[in-house]
Amino acid sequence: MAIVNRTRDSFFDRGRTFSLDAATEACLRAAEQGADLVDIGGVPFSPDAEPVGPAEELDRVLPLVEAVTARSDVALSVDTTRPEVAEAVVAAGAAVINDTSGLHDPRMAEVAAASGAQLVLTHSLAEPGRHLPRPPHYDDVVAEVLAALEQRVATAVAAGVGLDQLVVDPGPDLNKNTRHTLALVAGFARFTTLGLPTLVAVSNKDFIGETLDREKPGRLPGTLAATVACVLAGGRIVRAHDVVATVDAVRMVEAVLGLREPAFLRHNV
Repeated sequence: MAIVNRTRDSFFDRGRTFSLDAATEACLRAAEQGADLVDIGGVPFSPDAEPVGPAEELDRVLPLVEAVTARSDVALSVDTTRPEVAEAVVAAGAAVINDTSGLHDPRMAEVAAASGAQLVLTHSLAEPGRHLPRPPHYDDVVAEVLAALEQRVATAVAAGVGLDQLVVDPGPDLNKNTRHTLALVAGFARFTTLGLPTLVAVSNKDFIGETLDREKPGRLPGTLAATVACVLAGGRIVRAHDVVATVDAVRMVEAVLGLREPAFLRHNV
């Protein structure tokens, strides 16, 4: 799952793909580089960023969905917490709703149920775009996140969403400090016991920067290490900024696990 954001102040790309043309080309390039899915967003995650209303968010993501689907068959995901945005982009051809709020608005489950779109359920505590009023506390972060995800799955199913539509995301760094997120990565196999595809969303996040003392441009090696750890534990969808390096890392893991044949055989043959 490649990441392309139409925001002026996004976490990683800092506005490089804000224009429609740049965002469209980035999506197409990601598909050429091996991405099976492209996750697009119109609202920066940070609560310190400039607020983006529903109409403006839709103006950013809907034309991008339309432009990409007109030129490519790559699957599209839209990172949004607003049901009205999700409904419009799915109608335009997006296949996945990536709700990083974990159904903060329960109408999101209704949109997925009515449309048949895939729905990513993410663990988070705060309302969309807001800080927690105090630092997050967990007695057992893996157990508590797992229980919360089970509850979100039950809520989605009760709203009519099929289990085959659901993906779960433990939400690394979302309302969690670095020690919490390291524990999630170490215990990632626990989340796969839900029997649903589990999203690996660790790319360039702050826990990597704090663990290794690296700014965002220097976090790729740490990102790949955390990604591989999660894939070995059963993670099956990888959300990434650097498509080429991530595709290579994941394909190598797949080959080691016997899930992929080598591209060719010449050495000592």
